[in-house]
Parts: sequence; C-alpha cells; structure tokens
Amino acid sequence: MRAASVLPGSAAVVGIGATEFSKNSGRSELQLACEAVLAAVADAGLVPADVDGLVTFTAETNSEIHVARNTGMGEVTFFSRIGYGGGAGCGTVQQAAMAVATGAAEVVVCYRAFNERSGERYGLGQADRPMDTSADRAAYAWMTPFGLNTPAQWVAMFARRYMHEYGAGSEDFGRVAVVDRRHAANNPAAWFHGRPITLADHQSSPWIADPLRLLDCCQETDGGQALVVVSAERARDLPHPPAVIRGAAQGLGDDQHMMTSYYRPSISGIPEMGLVGRQLYGQSGLGPGDIDAAVLYDHFTPLVLPQLEELGFCGTGEAKDFIADGHLDLGGRLPLNTHGGQLGEAYLHGMNGIAEGVRLVRGTSVNQPDGVGQVLVTAGTGVPTSGLILGTGR
Repeated sequence: MRAASVLPGSAAVVGIGATEFSKNSGRSELQLACEAVLAAVADAGLVPADVDGLVTFTAETNSEIHVARNTGMGEVTFFSRIGYGGGAGCGTVQQAAMAVATGAAEVVVCYRAFNERSGERYGLGQADRPMDTSADRAAYAWMTPFGLNTPAQWVAMFARRYMHEYGAGSEDFGRVAVVDRRHAANNPAAWFHGRPITLADHQSSPWIADPLRLLDCCQETDGGQALVVVSAERARDLPHPPAVIRGAAQGLGDDQHMMTSYYRPSISGIPEMGLVGRQLYGQSGLGPGDIDAAVLYDHFTPLVLPQLEELGFCGTGEAKDFIADGHLDLGGRLPLNTHGGQLGEAYLHGMNGIAEGVRLVRGTSVNQPDGVGQVLVTAGTGVPTSGLILGTGR
C-alpha cells in the first residue's frame, strides 16, 4: 500500500497510439511496436527524444534497446517489465506512474505489440510448447496430462463452478459478448466493426470447452498499442485533456497459480482482483458508486461476472442479474467496454482497453456515455493482475 503516498493524481496518461488491428499484419512485431510508440508520442504532442522511460511485458518480443533505437529515442533512465501475460497491462502504467512520481523518468512509454494471430497463438496453450525446467512448466505438468491444455479449457473449470454455485447459465455469459459486440459495431477501429451479434447468435455458436462457446472467447489479433505517461503538472501543457491516474495497483492472491488456481477453498471468485480493487479505492478515495464506466478484461466472458462482484459493483453471485438488467449498456449504471473489448475490438493483452479508458476520460470514445469522470480498467484474470482508476483533470 506504500504507493498510495505518491501515486494518486501525480501522473497522467497523455498519449495513446495504435496500429490497425488485423489477423495478418504483414510486418514484424518490432515494426508494430515502433509504429504504436511513435503514434502515442505524437498524440501526446511530444517527440521521441523526450522519452526517457519504457515499460512493457515480460512476454514482449521487442526489447527496449530496439524500440528506443528505431524510434529515435536518446538516453533512457528507466525501463521495466511486468509478468503474467495480460495481467501485466495496467501494471505497466503503475510502473510508469511510479517512475514519474519518484523522478526516475519524466516521459514514460508503455507498449505491447505482437502478431498473435499470424504468429505465435496464445490460444493453443501448452500442449505443443517445448519442455523446459521452469517452475511454471512443472506446475502445468499437473494439468496437461488431464486435457487441460489451453486457456479456454482452464477457464471452463472456473466457469462451470461459478454456474453451479450461483445458478448462472450460458446465456448470462452471452450477454457480455452481446454488449461487447454491440459497442464494437460502432467502432471503426474494431475488427468486428459493423457486426453486432444477438444472444441467439451466441447460443448457436460452436462449443469450444464446455461451458464456453466460440463467442465467449476473445480474438487473436496482430497489432500494437502504446501509452505515454508524464507528471500531472506537465500534462496540463500538452494537447489533450489528461487521464489522471487516481489509482494503480497489482494483486497476486493467496495460493495463486497461472490460470489454474484450482486448489483454493473456492474457485468461483477472483480474490486477486478483489485485492486490486481494495487498493484502487483506498488510493483514490473513491468507491464503486463513483465509477462512471468500466473497461474489464474480457478474454473469456465468464470471468467478467466475478470481476463485477470483486470490484463491488454488485454482490457475490449477483452479476448475472446486474448484467441482465442492462447496467452494462451505454445508458446503464456502468457502461462496459465501450470500444468493444477484446471480444469485439482486438486482443492486445488489455492495452487497447487502457487506451479506451483514456478516450472515455477525454470524452472521445465512439460510444461516449454522458458524464464520465472516473473510469476503472482491469488487466488479465486467472493470473496475478493489475488495475487502474483514470479520472479527469478536474
């Protein structure tokens, strides 16, 4: 909790930039990273030589030295990487904010780029990966012999238990996909622009891993996304309204595994997201009732429901009714994933969701709700994770 003394309000996201989102980019991952970084720096009204900090994922293939050299950066005084796949997303911004707040750097770029559809496909899981001697690979050895090889199969276990405990059905998961795709349909940057779905479409889509259907599963995407973080003071002189970082937190829960935390007393919640939420609210002085919109990590629809519960937007087991009552729609209590989410816009390990949080604060989302002042953004679920609260400069 020590970060609370320096983080809230001290830094802001002032630039966002991305490539197009595709299934075959036709260029290297390094080029995607550099394009996204240059776009974000330009959006911030800065030049590459202004950048002196870089943060990315341990899963990133594009090292800091190559991104810095190929974009024209000079000396870099801070660089850091965050682990656990999609769980790192908001953690990169937390690292950037801490660097700025402590004086380790003045202009920090967070980036993520990959050819996840035309190159290495994360959805294929562990089955065909070469053996190694890491502790993570040893842990997967308790799962893979029993057919638990892919992310969809891992999440299916949690989803089935959630359904058993709280009476949720496949239709309740489908309503998340319908909302995402409705918002993506209005977003020209989304892969599924102009292609909404109905609940009937969801229910007729093929089974992937019972109870997950095809339309419960996020896309595989080629692309890049970058963000620029500076001090809140410096942000006032830059072109766009700043998305002030009111809270930024990470969470690794008790008895945490990587997508397979099956040995806890209960597997129908996401305690590490609850840990993140408590930190975010403690840092910002806000509560669930103060949040005007949310960008929740949606690699698989079932894990959106316990996020709503862990973050206090509804009670345990009540998310299915919260969603069915229309609260995630643009006119609802908590407009969700207004860019279309990872199911509708693109799967960039959640970094495109942070960019949408910035647009919501700026008032420039293609599905802009009225009166947005505070936005909560989450990173990957099923893994050690992270989150943000972004707010206006007022």
